[in-house]
Amino acid sequence: MCSYEQHRRPLLPWKTRLSVFLLGAITDASLRRDGTVNRRYFRFLDSIGFKKSSDLKPREGVITSDITVDPSRNLWFRLYIPQSQSRSQLSSQSGSQPVVVFFHGGGFVFLYPDFKVYDDVCRRFARDLPAVVVSVNYRLAPEHPYPAQYDDGFDVLKFLDDQKHILPENADISRCFLAGDSAGANLAHHVAKRACQSEFTRLKVVGVVSIQPFFGGEERSKSEIELAGIDVIVTTKRSDWMWKAFMPAADDDHNPIIIMDRDHEVINVSGPNADPNLPNLEDFPATMVVVAGFDSLKDWQTRYYEWLKKSGKEAYLVEYPNMIHGFYIFPELAESGQLISDTKHFIHTQCSKLLN
Repeated sequence: MCSYEQHRRPLLPWKTRLSVFLLGAITDASLRRDGTVNRRYFRFLDSIGFKKSSDLKPREGVITSDITVDPSRNLWFRLYIPQSQSRSQLSSQSGSQPVVVFFHGGGFVFLYPDFKVYDDVCRRFARDLPAVVVSVNYRLAPEHPYPAQYDDGFDVLKFLDDQKHILPENADISRCFLAGDSAGANLAHHVAKRACQSEFTRLKVVGVVSIQPFFGGEERSKSEIELAGIDVIVTTKRSDWMWKAFMPAADDDHNPIIIMDRDHEVINVSGPNADPNLPNLEDFPATMVVVAGFDSLKDWQTRYYEWLKKSGKEAYLVEYPNMIHGFYIFPELAESGQLISDTKHFIHTQCSKLLN
């Protein structure tokens, strides 16, 4: 595997390098020393075209609409419906299509479904898989620390299960996949685990697409140390800030019994406090774990994959040795298209098993 030991910097086109630099600069400028976030910078991006509205007219073969789940906590999702009615094996059950519930990244602190890069990504998923995609707007830290995000993700599943009329008729909620990148992949794992411990009328989670999940721990992993100054997206300074924002304060009246550090099982998922009950969850779905060579979180991600395997779960490791964290949101990268293809193959494989 080609790694950072062989060439010290990821080879990226100028457009990607510029995008990464600007996003990093805006992120760093938004993180205040007192633990709060200055959200004016991202609102400025919204004002110059980075916030995309939904559109009932087909655009790139997909129509979109925004569905409110709970206005009191601004819980909503963007629904993506592909217009091409593929009769491939993936959609062979009377033309039905799987449902992909997607959780965006952003360190639990930033971004949202209608941010341009995620609107584009979910549109590509809907069109190219094809699938009905539900992109969740969950609450963000530090204004809403753990476990708000996990509650929001699970409540969207309950909403989809209860509100049959919300999804198109050809959406097969019994073939539901949870997907996400970075913090969203962390969410996908824990929401999937909670779903396995719950009863639904129609919904069944049959797969998890975990794209470069945001995990960590109190120790510094080898990749975090060796990629310091090389990883152009994830830095320990940013990660530490985001984990601190994510964790409830000791004097939080809403979560008085939650005491957390980075070895808590929702952060260090395979660490010393890992959930011992995972091997007993017979319905925990197959998981595709995506890892990139220039992502300083890759050791945590690989440990996650290995932990799933040791727990007796079906898991697949998909590696992109020359890529950075979040590479797939940059369509100019060939590996971005490859990830869509790999995801399609994974979903197709899992759906095919249900037909046997």
